[in-house]
Amino acid sequence: MGRKKIKFALGSSLIVGAIGYLIATGINSTSTYFFTVSELMDQKVSFHGTGLKVKGNVVAGSIERDPGDYLNVQFAIEEKNRNLNVVYQGVTPDMFQDGGEVVVEGALDEQGVFHANTLLTSCPSKYEAEKEAGGMHPGTLPDYKPKLEPDPRKVDFLPKTTI
Repeated sequence: MGRKKIKFALGSSLIVGAIGYLIATGINSTSTYFFTVSELMDQKVSFHGTGLKVKGNVVAGSIERDPGDYLNVQFAIEEKNRNLNVVYQGVTPDMFQDGGEVVVEGALDEQGVFHANTLLTSCPSKYEAEKEAGGMHPGTLPDYKPKLEPDPRKVDFLPKTTI
């Protein structure tokens, strides 16, 4: 093997190794665990301070807003009769309500309170039932069908300019 080939192979392996290292560290730093409430409560491992996503339904009557700062919200989510207390600061989505399905993203503290920095809601199942029955999901448009099919070979198809 010539000296140029050895330099090329060494340089290529360094570049590939550096890219692999950056990909691995990027995935580790942005990855989060996704659990339902009951799965999180059944874990034997402590996830305090670890990035988590937790899915559950808002417990009816548990939503409490701070009167001094309306953006501070405390509520509980449940799944299979297991509850998790959540603290969130920010604007809540329009679909955030008692019994609604939510996904919260954040971290668990030592007392077992989940501090969410992201709050997502999903569409209620009633929209899925309407969609299956032929109804429209909110935010969708009916099928658009133009009344006249334009013929590009005709002069009337071209835009008209008046002077």
